[in-house]
Amino acid sequence: MDAIFANLAIGFSTAMTAYNIMWVFIGGLLGTIMGLLPGLGPATGVAILIPITFGMDPATALITMCAVYYGAMFGGSRASIMINTPGDASAIVSCFDGYPMTKNGQAGTALAISAIASFIGGTIGMLFLIFLTGPIAAAALRFGPVEMFSLMLFALVATITLAEGSLLKGVVAMGIGFMLSTVGIDALTGQMRFTYGVEHLQDGIDFLVVMIGVYAICEVFKNYKALDMQHKLDAKSIGKVWVSWPDFKKCVMPMLRSSPLGFFVGVLPGMGASIATFMSYAMEKNISKTPEKFGKGAIEGLAAPEAANNSCAAGAMVPLLTLGIPGSGTTAVMLGALMMLGVKPGPILFSQYPEIAWGVIASMLVGNIILVIINLPLAIPLVQLLKIPQRIMLPLILGMGFMGTYFLNYSAFDFILVMGCALGGYIFSKLEIPLPPMVLALILGGTTEQSFRNAMTLSDGSIGIFFSKPISATLIALAGVSLVYSLLKRRKHAR
Repeated sequence: MDAIFANLAIGFSTAMTAYNIMWVFIGGLLGTIMGLLPGLGPATGVAILIPITFGMDPATALITMCAVYYGAMFGGSRASIMINTPGDASAIVSCFDGYPMTKNGQAGTALAISAIASFIGGTIGMLFLIFLTGPIAAAALRFGPVEMFSLMLFALVATITLAEGSLLKGVVAMGIGFMLSTVGIDALTGQMRFTYGVEHLQDGIDFLVVMIGVYAICEVFKNYKALDMQHKLDAKSIGKVWVSWPDFKKCVMPMLRSSPLGFFVGVLPGMGASIATFMSYAMEKNISKTPEKFGKGAIEGLAAPEAANNSCAAGAMVPLLTLGIPGSGTTAVMLGALMMLGVKPGPILFSQYPEIAWGVIASMLVGNIILVIINLPLAIPLVQLLKIPQRIMLPLILGMGFMGTYFLNYSAFDFILVMGCALGGYIFSKLEIPLPPMVLALILGGTTEQSFRNAMTLSDGSIGIFFSKPISATLIALAGVSLVYSLLKRRKHAR
């Protein structure tokens, strides 16, 4: 316990500098804006705003990206509440009771409880994060190549099986990600692979070029048909952005129940905030004494998923910081950005760079408070951004995406790659192929391959080594359970 408070003190000494607090505010504000604009969401927001972290030290860069992430989670429900259009998949459930509250003349109350529930959920998630990261990081220090490969395998299988959609399409997406990760010089032998004589591919395909393409530029492709669309919004009818004490009391227990649920869902790779919000909403509806009110403007039906949403974001940071494995699409983008900055998240991050690891955790506590300040007094001005027509918004996204792509390597060849990735992302969306398995395989592909080859060297080519070590065998068993569960669930659904 003393060690935790000592580490937090180190973290606050990093997070509480005027410079870092400024970036927490800027990142939180920009993230809130990205979150409330329909179709963008946290992953796209972080991908678009990565260029602002260039030149920063790693601690400030990660603090800024976390602020963007949390801000997007706060802002995602704004469009759900006001215009019945979720900012991203995790805000879909907020439409169920948020928009009916607006139609019932309770828009101000809905906006207020959304911000308050997000704050409470995020804070509870952060408390779990503070007390769990140390033990997990300490355990991860025992991992060798065998355990690391099994861990990567479990993360990839869980991402495929727990995500919605076809299992086969998830495998296809993962395979494409692995193929992209093999392009360039082999780290172990120095041999050139799959470059086909293109010199620009010698160093491999940059993660961030792919991220900007499949998330940011792809959004422009998907929304091009709606170029003339403009949301109608009556801001005058919002009223006072605050929640009464009787309404708040209705939400206390739903928020306290949904926050731990959201956190532990977030820790599992591939689950994501959308699953956490649906689970929390279903739980509250099932235990409510008046379930018939849900879907008609029940305030607890909005508070529960909002709390789960933000605590899930804290949960997704656990595998990223302690194991170097992203727990969501957004943390996958963050992992790619950090690797470009020369920082590899994982267990050694806490021992060698405690000021970065604990500085980020401390900044998220501070950021939660700042985001409440942003989202309560500035709620009405912020929702005015929903009036911006697509013909203005889409070119801005396109411009920021191209600018970020060029600033990565100052290479015009990256424009070809980013457009190819954007086209691929668009095809994925039309074929309903999930992006997270591809993104995760691309980022973890090199580490997974090296861990497997090192393990094979240690065992003289015998795969039995993966089953002879307890941690490795347990992780492989969990991967198998996840796969069997997914197959049974899909067969039941088909029937």
